Amino acid sequence: MTQQTAETPRLLPTMGAGMLALYGLGSMLGAGVYGLVGKAAGMLGGMVWASFLIAMVAALLTGLSYASLGSRYPRAGGAAYVIQRAFGRPMLSYVAGLCVVASGLTSMATGSRIVATNLQALLGLEGVPVVLIAVLYLAALCAVVWRGLRESLWFNALCTLVEAAGLILVIVLGARFWGQADLLELPTEQDWAVTGLLLTQSAVLTFFAFLGFEDTLNVSEEVKNPARNVPLGLIGAMLGATVLYLLIAITAVSVVHWQVLASAPAPLGAVMERAAPWMPAMVYTVITIFAVANTALINFVMGSRLVFGMARQGLLPQVLTKLHPTRHTPHVAAVAIFIVASVLLSLGDVSQLAAATVILLLGVFTMMNLAQIALAKRDGEPPAPIRLPIIVPILGGLICAVLLVVRAATGEVVAPLIAAGLLLFVVVMYFLTRHTHRADATEPLPSS
Repeated sequence: MTQQTAETPRLLPTMGAGMLALYGLGSMLGAGVYGLVGKAAGMLGGMVWASFLIAMVAALLTGLSYASLGSRYPRAGGAAYVIQRAFGRPMLSYVAGLCVVASGLTSMATGSRIVATNLQALLGLEGVPVVLIAVLYLAALCAVVWRGLRESLWFNALCTLVEAAGLILVIVLGARFWGQADLLELPTEQDWAVTGLLLTQSAVLTFFAFLGFEDTLNVSEEVKNPARNVPLGLIGAMLGATVLYLLIAITAVSVVHWQVLASAPAPLGAVMERAAPWMPAMVYTVITIFAVANTALINFVMGSRLVFGMARQGLLPQVLTKLHPTRHTPHVAAVAIFIVASVLLSLGDVSQLAAATVILLLGVFTMMNLAQIALAKRDGEPPAPIRLPIIVPILGGLICAVLLVVRAATGEVVAPLIAAGLLLFVVVMYFLTRHTHRADATEPLPSS
């Protein structure tokens, strides 16, 4: 293998398993779960808890592939690096990387607007444009990411603890209602075939509550002893999220009947109105701000590392590989992410674009499972700290491929069309800029 050069920019390992687990948990917990419980209850009634359990098992298959890949290839390029290493196709690597970046950017733009709207109401800033507040918030995040990963992780830890505390508060205050609901009650009397279909549809909905694979993979270069800590952090985050989701689902249908829960505009708000009517509404606003703010921060960290890694592979301009001389952070990549995200949020509602990038992200997850299969069978690759049976990435890839088809074939036709257009745009950009790419887009692993 080509020896790494002294000039190759490297990120410093500063993160242990605990901080990585908090980082992963923060990427999974979000404001989305507050509405997701109601939607799932509308499909499954009192059995909403089963939806989260099945979704976790399905997501864990891909999560295990990511854990194995992250432990063997701890690189900031994430999917772009792994796919290039597995298949040797720079175009695949380029497309996969930019699809992940696009997903992070749309999530940041959407989240920043939500944070800005809530801050405007909370602080009485009606005279200040939402876009300006959102851009200032993104600038503050950029400053944190520029400052260093340690500072980003402490901010992430604070937000994650507030998010988790908000869910735990619902569980604790609603625990006295446990046992008052039928946890096997379905919306209507169904045979087992229909029940299975409902479970599948609801699990598809809740599957996306467990996605944090790329966020974790892209900071793996900055993890101490990645062979041990990447699997511990990623799998620990998924199990922690599962416990919280199951307890939330059981609590929600115990406090409020599932029919009320399904029709409520803010399902967990309805739960708290009955469980703790004395609780000020401002508490929910503050928790929402922290939850959405955390999602934007994690996508900022992930995006800056992915862009930095792709540039280091020779797939993006080399200026993006620059590290701050004293902070040792990819500050140029962070500024680039800030600029593009600011432009996106100024365009207005990007919900359709966000939905389109989720479709593309499922395609990346499918390829990553295939990459796990290819690399596991290849001689000369780093040994796998966790040996996965071949059936794990096969099933993980099949599930992601099926979800991609289901997501693209159901609902509005706009999102799939945008996804196709975005994919075409990325491919065209690859061919237009191909002369600037290095011939070998697989940069070497650091020597041990």
